[in-house]
Amino acid sequence: MSTVMIAEDSVLLRHGLERLLSEAGFDVVAAVSDGEQLLRAVGDAPPDVVVADVRMPPTHTDEGLRAALVIRERWPAVAVLVLSQYVEERYATDLLAGRTRGLGYLLKDRVADVDSFVEALHRVAAGGTALDPEVVSQLFARSRRPDPGLTPREREVLALMAEGRSNAGIAEALVVGEGAVEKHVTSIFAKLALPAGTTDHRRVLAVLHYLSSGIGEAS
Repeated sequence: MSTVMIAEDSVLLRHGLERLLSEAGFDVVAAVSDGEQLLRAVGDAPPDVVVADVRMPPTHTDEGLRAALVIRERWPAVAVLVLSQYVEERYATDLLAGRTRGLGYLLKDRVADVDSFVEALHRVAAGGTALDPEVVSQLFARSRRPDPGLTPREREVLALMAEGRSNAGIAEALVVGEGAVEKHVTSIFAKLALPAGTTDHRRVLAVLHYLSSGIGEAS
């Protein structure tokens, strides 16, 4: 059972997340209302994963994000899933500037899709990546890289890869066979000149590096 800490200043949402995650099999070891409390709690007993709102007291700007970045630096084994009310590319790029292992960035609206949210949190807790489709879409739109000649279907596959989905997950989303997805992935790697023999999270990082130069370096 994965341990999780929640940082959310809305009492209603914080309690809702506690109940949702407890029912989903997570051990909620702390639920706090601001970044300072979160850092103290993580320092006392690091959990497997943290779920943090971007905007929290006292200024309601980026306290949660800054706490998440501190956690990534001081406690690299702790996975982090950040929730945001809106797509804020600067926050996404700040988070993605370093390691992407055990990292997620989702819009709060996604919490309403309980199964998808829980699946994303499990993936992040296990060291994977979960990026909101809206964030991925904006990274595509603002990409400064030259067009490598991807087909429309390959772009769909690439977007789902960037969200952190496995080949099986991509096949399910597009209602195609896994064999077809594997062929698209192979073609994508060839066109982007990326090594095909990487782990999933390295693949995501490489794709994101292509989509928005300056986000990070493959490691």
